[in-house]
Amino acid sequence: MNTEEIKNNQSSPATAYLNRDLSWIEFNRRVLKEAQDPDNPLMERARFLAIVSSNLDEFISVRVAGIQDQIRAGYTKKDFTGYTPSGLYKRLIKRVTKIIADQYRTFRDISRSLHKEGIVFVDYEDLTHAQEQSIEQYYRDIIYPVLTPMAVDQSRPFPLVHSQFIYLAVVLTRKNGLEEEPYFAILQIPSNLPRCIPLPHRSNSKKRQFVFIEDVIRHHIQTLFSGYEPVAVSEFRLTRNSDLTIDEEGAEDLLEEIEKELRKRRRGVPARLEVQKGIHPYALEQLQAEFELEDFVFEIEGPLDLGFLRNFAGSLKGFGYMNYPPIEPVYPAEFQENEDFFEVLRERDVLVYHPYESFDAMTDFIIQASEDEQVMAIKMTLYRVSGNSPLITALANAAESGKQVTVVVELKARFDEERNIAWARQLEKSGCHVVYGLIGLKTHAKVTLIVRQEGPELRRYVHVGTGNYNDSTAKAYTDLSLFTAQSDIGLDASELFNQMTGYSANFDWHSFIVAPTNMSLSLQKLMMREAEHARAGRPARIIAKMNSLSNQQVIDDLYSAAQAGVSIDLIVRGVCCLRPGIEGLSENITVRSIVDRFLEHSRIYYFENGGKPEVYLSSADWMTRNLTRRIELMCPVRDSGIRKQIVKILELSLKDNVKASFLQANGYYEQPDDKKAPFRSQFAAMDVTRWKGSRVLPSPPKHS
Repeated sequence: MNTEEIKNNQSSPATAYLNRDLSWIEFNRRVLKEAQDPDNPLMERARFLAIVSSNLDEFISVRVAGIQDQIRAGYTKKDFTGYTPSGLYKRLIKRVTKIIADQYRTFRDISRSLHKEGIVFVDYEDLTHAQEQSIEQYYRDIIYPVLTPMAVDQSRPFPLVHSQFIYLAVVLTRKNGLEEEPYFAILQIPSNLPRCIPLPHRSNSKKRQFVFIEDVIRHHIQTLFSGYEPVAVSEFRLTRNSDLTIDEEGAEDLLEEIEKELRKRRRGVPARLEVQKGIHPYALEQLQAEFELEDFVFEIEGPLDLGFLRNFAGSLKGFGYMNYPPIEPVYPAEFQENEDFFEVLRERDVLVYHPYESFDAMTDFIIQASEDEQVMAIKMTLYRVSGNSPLITALANAAESGKQVTVVVELKARFDEERNIAWARQLEKSGCHVVYGLIGLKTHAKVTLIVRQEGPELRRYVHVGTGNYNDSTAKAYTDLSLFTAQSDIGLDASELFNQMTGYSANFDWHSFIVAPTNMSLSLQKLMMREAEHARAGRPARIIAKMNSLSNQQVIDDLYSAAQAGVSIDLIVRGVCCLRPGIEGLSENITVRSIVDRFLEHSRIYYFENGGKPEVYLSSADWMTRNLTRRIELMCPVRDSGIRKQIVKILELSLKDNVKASFLQANGYYEQPDDKKAPFRSQFAAMDVTRWKGSRVLPSPPKHS
């Protein structure tokens, strides 16, 4: 049965496909499950809860805000999953309301557990006399001087409320007792002061108590409004539309255009209002009138913005037992045995698996290249870079020493725009050639090319990764790095940089598969080839590991391959619009998501190819934006030993029965009812010998 027949035979608006935004909500629910899991260390549960909060912030400021824009514009066309913007919006309100309620129930549960361990959030009214005196002084000396009360009346219009900052809404009356309309003011909670203020404790006590800064300010609110009587003080928090609308073709200077748009972001259209439960009706009326929000308003029973828990969990000393034991990434053995990267790579390719193996190998590779007199040129793409990246220093040093250094910096990396602008300017000052990519496309490929003079010839050395060149996230994300000196890959890397920096006609790639040039068509051909193998009775299997799957054409190609008999295992951490388990369409497809200690981020694509397996590492998820609006890369793995290592990594994921959840046909996820011994893929991967062995791929599991 084909896709159209499925849609015509079922009443649901999304029969053959799951909706992207509803699927995202389910992903965030899986993250929330980690915060609820009592088997996880308590501080890790708090961190997961913080991630749920920050995930929701980004989802609402981009995806929900975009749907609101469509509704305001009168757009009524259904998407390929069967939803109109207004129909989807109603469902999102229900789902977001539900997940927020679950989020705060989880917070109360974690707070009770922290209390048992001696970490207590104290209400101001419950402070001891000594604690109250200490906080009084802290308020006078530290908090009060930085507060700015802002009245709202005829002479003073509503001030700009910044997105995702916490404010107090204050309702007041005059102390003279005359009956008149209440007065209204707002006050921003200082974000550069600790959210949780530690209270004094005995030196020999293990107990740690904290009071929220907003509670302290609320208790002292009368110090800011002399002559007025505070009637009610309530917290609120606004989320604005944060998506950038950039006219790249009309921009004379892309960097300046993005800086201009970043200033506009501060005044983005309001998308969500969070208010403290029990907010005074007059305060709520004032806020809703100013922000013109009626339906995406949430009353919160608890502290607004649980994202504070991430820093809070990291700031506590003496509670290490409530965290995961730290892991020390292993420096890749191939580069330990010989510190000369170029000599090693002339002999063999090297695979590095982060965070189990150290990102220092990548940093050392660039540093060595920057100091090597035989290196003529370094070319690199930068999408998201850490705040104090040693790579930037190495690239600057290389340029200052006379090497040709070219850096393709993606200025439009969402929420990293300002940081990337700063890096771009710093690199330009040091003499690097800085390129901002191609009009209409984000540069998302992760590739580095080093050109080295070796005797009478030039040799190219290439690094291709599935993740960003970010030494900070490399400690928390699972990603793969491939180092190689294979000539065809080097030739393709040179051409790719030429296309990104200059004028270049279509190129007949030797190894790379590149978006938006040929990735969509190549994926289709690879899946069709698997289908032909299946129909001919040859081994046919697809294993694809990625962050998200939402492109309709890719999904249809997977459905076609499955109907031909191809066994398909999808390991999709986040959004998945493919609906598995539909008879006659997708019963040969399993979809699992792994949410665990580290963020699963690697993109790996395996095609059985009739017994001659092909493996690709990629920067691209199977989303429309990756295939059509970004420069992306799929790189084949030529080395048979490394292919086996990658297959082993996939095998670990396929065996996981602790942190893996399986997508059901109804769009929800369930954990396996597995009678086998517990197997946790990330814990297994910490033992490098588990995946650097040479075992063959297991036979396909039976699909249910």
